Amino acid sequence: MVGRHRTDEIEGGYPAYEQPPSRRKSAGPGKVLVPLAGAVALAVLLGVAAYVVVNKDTAGCSGEKVSLFVAVAKDIEPAVSEIADRFVKAEKTVDGSCVDVAVKGADSDGVAAALAGTGGASSAPDLWIPDSSLWLSQMPAKSAPKVSANLASSPIVLAAPKAAAAKLAESLEPSWTGMMSAANAANPDGLASKVRVVVLDPAKNAAGLGALLAGAGILRQSGDEGSEELLVGVLRQLSESKVTSPDNLFATLSKTASRVPIGVTSEQSVWAFNKDNKNAAVALYPAEGTVNLDYPIITTAKDPESAQAAKLFTTELASTASRKTIQNHGFRTPEGQGTVLTPETGMRAEAPTALPIPDAKTVVTLAQSWKRVGLGTKLLSLLDVSGTMALPADSSGITRMQAISQVSTEGLKLFPDKTEIGTWIFSDNLNGAKVDWKETVPVGPLAQQIDGVTRREVIARQMTQIKAIPTGNTGLNDSLWAAYQKMTDEYEADKINTILLFTDGVGNDDPSGGITNAGILKRLKASFDPAKPVSILIISFNTEGDANRTQMENIAKATGGQAYFPETVLEIRNIFLQGIARRLCAPNCPSAK
Repeated sequence: MVGRHRTDEIEGGYPAYEQPPSRRKSAGPGKVLVPLAGAVALAVLLGVAAYVVVNKDTAGCSGEKVSLFVAVAKDIEPAVSEIADRFVKAEKTVDGSCVDVAVKGADSDGVAAALAGTGGASSAPDLWIPDSSLWLSQMPAKSAPKVSANLASSPIVLAAPKAAAAKLAESLEPSWTGMMSAANAANPDGLASKVRVVVLDPAKNAAGLGALLAGAGILRQSGDEGSEELLVGVLRQLSESKVTSPDNLFATLSKTASRVPIGVTSEQSVWAFNKDNKNAAVALYPAEGTVNLDYPIITTAKDPESAQAAKLFTTELASTASRKTIQNHGFRTPEGQGTVLTPETGMRAEAPTALPIPDAKTVVTLAQSWKRVGLGTKLLSLLDVSGTMALPADSSGITRMQAISQVSTEGLKLFPDKTEIGTWIFSDNLNGAKVDWKETVPVGPLAQQIDGVTRREVIARQMTQIKAIPTGNTGLNDSLWAAYQKMTDEYEADKINTILLFTDGVGNDDPSGGITNAGILKRLKASFDPAKPVSILIISFNTEGDANRTQMENIAKATGGQAYFPETVLEIRNIFLQGIARRLCAPNCPSAK
């Protein structure tokens, strides 16, 4: 069931990116400890272990030196530090002054945010080597720096414990198609019942984002109907099985489980893991090809001397010796050549087919979709229990009330434990005169205990016992307005706030009067706040007549929501996925007004 308690989220998040104090020139003999002490103090301040200062005095270098600060992706930091050490020893100079190089492993997303002006830091490194050009695609065009060259490459691959690889082959051919099928939340009884997919968080890791882009691209190329719903199902599922680092990914893959584990990461991270763990994992190469991490080299220095130093160091990074160093650390050259990537180390020597990196618009759209689908959900379910709900739902003979029960039970499986859900029922005079609604389960996390059982279990049990009131009328408008006011008053900014209305679409027939059809539309339009959106989604069975459908559609559109009119209960999974998909564009979905 989606929403299991997880044990792989052990980090406390990522610190904001920061740069060391500006040091354009460092002192010569007799003052060498000053910049070194500053670097050590900065490393302590940032809490970053991977901070390497290469500052060696030799007989040929004296006096002031030009400082070059290089921020690099953490996986390639050891290789770049080794190259920097060799570069400094070679006594390269700018205007007669030797060059110091400080190399720091930094999260690429943090540096990208700093350069774009959306992060916590106001300054930038002199040279930046992220793990992928995907970070540049997400930056505003005016702030996106230019790439001078590429340092290395590493294909994005699937990874599995070596002991499980044979068993995995029985269920899944390594491919993006297979990965997407196994990670589809809408089909838990399919391949997902045999394989569990763990992905690096696409918001923090280019390997995770690149995998989603590759999978989404393959889906689009297939042209299959329902591919959009499949993508949403994948995003939904992976948002609950993401990890924030390769270390956590491999730790998760190593756990004993009934389903065969498979991870999505870079080839180099598999090599690095195997180097310390006796080749315990294997890299599986997608049959369709893959997106490569391409490690662009980007000069961001403003100071002329530092810019010249960056140019010299970039030349060093392209040297034969540097290419060998890169390869020795488990990377491929930009052309795809590797020297330590062999079957014995869980890799293959031949580079996989490279898929092109999508255009910036595609990258940004999917990155935003991932961010929205990962937001929490706060949902109030409003259930119609009026007399007409006892009528047949479809040709199967089940009642509309039974259909709603099945709809709710199926939909509940798609929400993780942290989701906040509550239920109301409505007919007329349920809670005293002219009060047509009644709270049956208060809104709260599905995992929260209520009288010794979880809220999820309470709601599921309620769905099996709910019955229509034979003589009940449909006080829809008053009930909906009360629900909307409650959700608006209790709005939570870090969640998608939604009212999910289940009804049979016969309209509002409250004999005591109450809010009219025109009145509810007027109130909803006046109250809807795009900055604090509470959307209404409607699932209406057996809605007959253009007027009834139009009213339902107008109610939903007034709040940026959507109305669905299923004809059979079997449509429920797609309807719920379409509902989840709305968070990818809300509150500016095409149907919103």
